[in-house]
Amino acid sequence: MDYEVKAEGEVEAAQVDALRGEVAALTAQLGEMQVKAARPALGHEVAPERKAFADEYLRKGIAAPEVKAMSLANADGGYAVPVEIDQKIDATLKDISPIRAVANVVKVGSSNYRKLVASGGFASGWVSDIAARPETETPDFNEIAPPMGDLYANPAASQAMLDDAAFDVESWLSDEIAREFAAVEGAAFVNGNGTNQPKGFLSYATAATADSARAFGTLQHLATGVSANFAASEPENALIDLVHLLRPVYRQGAVFVMNSKTLARVRKMKDGDENFLWRPGLAEGQPATLLGYPVVEAEAMPDIGAGSLSIAFGNFAAGYVIAERTATRILRDPYSHKPFVHFYATKRIGGAVANSEAIKLLKFAAA
Repeated sequence: MDYEVKAEGEVEAAQVDALRGEVAALTAQLGEMQVKAARPALGHEVAPERKAFADEYLRKGIAAPEVKAMSLANADGGYAVPVEIDQKIDATLKDISPIRAVANVVKVGSSNYRKLVASGGFASGWVSDIAARPETETPDFNEIAPPMGDLYANPAASQAMLDDAAFDVESWLSDEIAREFAAVEGAAFVNGNGTNQPKGFLSYATAATADSARAFGTLQHLATGVSANFAASEPENALIDLVHLLRPVYRQGAVFVMNSKTLARVRKMKDGDENFLWRPGLAEGQPATLLGYPVVEAEAMPDIGAGSLSIAFGNFAAGYVIAERTATRILRDPYSHKPFVHFYATKRIGGAVANSEAIKLLKFAAA
């Protein structure tokens, strides 16, 4: 009997020791997991198709299976870039393309984008709870079809650069494409003629008539009263009048648009109390303001001259629409300019004024 009790005690002790060992092992494993979770990441996980696009197609010109599965080849060859790279291009474009940063950007799946815009308000009124409801007038609708064209860039790299594993071909290419796109599209959104390119807001007809009397699609301008200059006395009044030319519903979110040379003139203006109209941003990252509104510097805006439309003020999110195909396409070309490898990138982009009441222009003219 004593032997059996001792045996049972030894079994129980062994089981307890085994359990303690398992608990200790689990505790150690949990500790390692916590340390790994707290340790800062040295890199980020890259999707296989994105890595294949950069390492196989961009560096070597090999269309890997992951690239083919990710993107259909276009008719001219090449592939649509992965979503992450395209988003990086778009983010950079928004930072350095001035009008894109404030306009309404719409992603479309085809080149036939249409937008209906109502002109005039919806009629309404007050009635009693049992009175008849008279029929109201139906507003007029106008169709906006932004002219579109293929925007292209053609950056080049040497094969030695591409063979260098430390060279970040993905970041280099997205930055190069974005810079070239931004320079060209920035000018088109201001002055584009609408033929195989966006129609810039300065390419529309203008008139001095009010919103209620002006034809749809015609922008309103305000004359400074002096050709090629501000008025000699109280020149700031033209800017104040321009602000109040815009209806209050559009003023929230409105911005001034002008080039650097014009801005240099405006920054020197003072009010009647000798205070500058220009106010620098109070904190880092906050925009400077003119009469309380941000200023967008667009170098495509014309310099002050006779009859020039050198300053715009408006709510561009309501007034100007940019329509673009979602994918940027890239064709790798190692043959045209040996020993360099070109990356021919294209994207279909359009633009047009959507609401001609939301943008006002200052005209440097006598009338």
